[in-house]
Amino acid sequence: MDPVLGVDRAFWYIFVVSAVLLTGITAVMIYFVIRYRRSKNPVPEDIRDNWMLEIIWTIIPTLIALSMFWVGWSSYTGLRNVPEDAIEIEVLGQMFSWIFIYDNDKETEDELVVPVNRPIKLNIESLDVLHSFFIPAFRVKADAVKGLPTYVFFHPKEVGTYPILCTEYCGTEHSGMVATLEVVSEEEYEAWLEEEE
Repeated sequence: MDPVLGVDRAFWYIFVVSAVLLTGITAVMIYFVIRYRRSKNPVPEDIRDNWMLEIIWTIIPTLIALSMFWVGWSSYTGLRNVPEDAIEIEVLGQMFSWIFIYDNDKETEDELVVPVNRPIKLNIESLDVLHSFFIPAFRVKADAVKGLPTYVFFHPKEVGTYPILCTEYCGTEHSGMVATLEVVSEEEYEAWLEEEE
């Protein structure tokens, strides 16, 4: 499954469930305010020891929370299960740029070039302080920590140019720590990879 679809699906599921709950709870509160107002019910009713109600309001939120966990976990594992044929690229964060190192030791700064329709695994680490690597278009984000390598995986389906950001305050020039992702055809990628710098 496309990891972008998994993340989007998790977002929309949690958003819709939350919106339904907010609407339902608000409607019930308004109903109770009108139905049980002091002028109609001068003596409040006691509903303690209603075991059926207590079971319901324990089980339903538990099931909702578990379903949200399941949808979120499924999208997370979609981002972590990298296909075997993925292209691996090293990503190093430093004040205040991203360095990309390819299999043939080609190195670029603030420009990541990848082929379309191929899974991409980015091995991420920091050379200095804490950074956070984020490609919004592909819903991939990971902290870059010195001495603690991690990775993200994405699968570009369309040729285009996409922004790469640092989303962790890393110093005075943090806002300028941006890079570009260029998704190109397989032929263009192979030719670019062989170009002399």
